[in-house]
Amino acid sequence: MNHETSLQTLLTRYSVGPKHLVEPGPSDEQLALMVQAALRAPDHAELVPYRFKLVRGAAKQGMAALFADAALAAGKGEEGAALDAERALKPPMTVAVVARIDLGHPQVPAHEQWAAVGGAIANFLTAAHALGFGGKMLSGAKVRNPSIAAAFCEPGETLLGWIALGTPARLPAGPARKPDPGQVLIDWHPACK
Repeated sequence: MNHETSLQTLLTRYSVGPKHLVEPGPSDEQLALMVQAALRAPDHAELVPYRFKLVRGAAKQGMAALFADAALAAGKGEEGAALDAERALKPPMTVAVVARIDLGHPQVPAHEQWAAVGGAIANFLTAAHALGFGGKMLSGAKVRNPSIAAAFCEPGETLLGWIALGTPARLPAGPARKPDPGQVLIDWHPACK
């Protein structure tokens, strides 16, 4: 394994919004690799507290209708509903991210399960980048819409949002917006008594 190449993959990943994603999207084999990477995220007791639900092909029309109905129910006009529907149709593929948190687990508290979900999302997106694809995790008010949540979730599941996936139509422009590592990596010292 070339460790420098692996590290460069991590250091060069960036989010690509739906309007900058074009065909082709990942193949079934590439999606399987992305999920294998997600499954390598830290996961106390191997609970796998998440599912990735693919929205592609004709299913995109169904998601667009859900988004449009939710927009109208939220008080948006026809133009707003059409814009939300377009957001469902634009990316070559969308992956709904659903959490399955066991609130009564005797060994693994909920916050550790949520951390596993976040790690899985990060690994999934990094694997997509390594395979030459772009993606972005999206959420917003739609994840709290009961009709949309019911369409994606089984009982006990929580809809976190959607990963828009496809081939990036452009490279990122401008400076990175993340802080310097020194602002995040901090030496801890015990408090004086």
